[in-house]
Amino acid sequence: MDGKEVDNNQAFTEVSISEFYDKEDNSSEQQNEGIVILTAKEEELYNQLLPLLEEAAPDRAFAIKQRMKDLHKLIASIARFPSLLERSDLPGGIRTPELLIDSLIKHQDKGDTTLQLPSKAMLGKAFMVSKIHTFSSLTKLSIMVQAPVELTKALQLETITIMFSLMAEDVYLNLLRDTTQPMDFRRSWALSLLLIWEHRNDQTVESIAPVLQTVWEARRKLAPAFGTMMGTSELIMMSMQMDEQWIHFIQAKLEDPEVKQAMEEFLFGISFEQIEFLKGKLREQGISAINRDEVSSFLQEHVKADAGLDYRDFYSLYTIRRDNARARERMKLPGPHKTLEDHFIQYVTVQNKEKQSKDVFAK
Repeated sequence: MDGKEVDNNQAFTEVSISEFYDKEDNSSEQQNEGIVILTAKEEELYNQLLPLLEEAAPDRAFAIKQRMKDLHKLIASIARFPSLLERSDLPGGIRTPELLIDSLIKHQDKGDTTLQLPSKAMLGKAFMVSKIHTFSSLTKLSIMVQAPVELTKALQLETITIMFSLMAEDVYLNLLRDTTQPMDFRRSWALSLLLIWEHRNDQTVESIAPVLQTVWEARRKLAPAFGTMMGTSELIMMSMQMDEQWIHFIQAKLEDPEVKQAMEEFLFGISFEQIEFLKGKLREQGISAINRDEVSSFLQEHVKADAGLDYRDFYSLYTIRRDNARARERMKLPGPHKTLEDHFIQYVTVQNKEKQSKDVFAK
């Protein structure tokens, strides 16, 4: 995507992109280091597992080391593309981070944005998919060599966290295109995209990934009553034992019909339209509730309402909810126009902005 001048009704005074950095969390070292192949935590976990693999399964250890070399080669290729955080003289013209942010906000196309995004963004996504598969393999190998349970769980959580980083790209794109949001929020989300594309990590995602992972696991244990659709109240009870930020989100936002509908889609694993159909169908037949195994029969179509804990299940169901939300928004249909993840990250962004303002005022 080449930067272009914004139109008159969206004109802004150009400022340095450094003004948008969290001074405490984005040192010059981080800004210049390019894509992070392994975070400090990921490298620590890898170094804990590797000796166990070399002792119990040398052939698997060799294969995983070759995979790591391949990831380094992939990063070396991506690094040859111009930084998205610096001014670049490209064949199509000058590109600056500020112009790129303006362009991301200006383009409101409803279709696929693949050809509008920088090459570095698309190549980086391929790297993330490879990294996710690599850590999934490490988790399986950890189980195979009977590594400590804590190590296996930590590797599984890292796999999920990397998956959330991939998912965050979609979330930020959805949010920055929401013209009802304040412009400073939209520019902040656009900057978050640039930082993800440049470094392939995101501090917001790292903080919320364990929360959403816990909600996802709890979702399978709730066994919601399809028909009465009372799983939301159960989630509130479950939430009281969870992360403080998530509790505040539930308390502040669940009264919003849009958030409640997005929550129900997340909990039940079926669409808003299917939920409404089920409610009506069961009312007609005088049935109070059904279990997950009966959902497909009542809907007369196969639905994967009981997804497992695999990261691929989470991402697959997220993309279904994302695409449904985009379609409703585009066609002005009832139901949630954002996913639960959209709402949660938006809430976290607002809270972080308020905290930063208070911190600045306190100084």
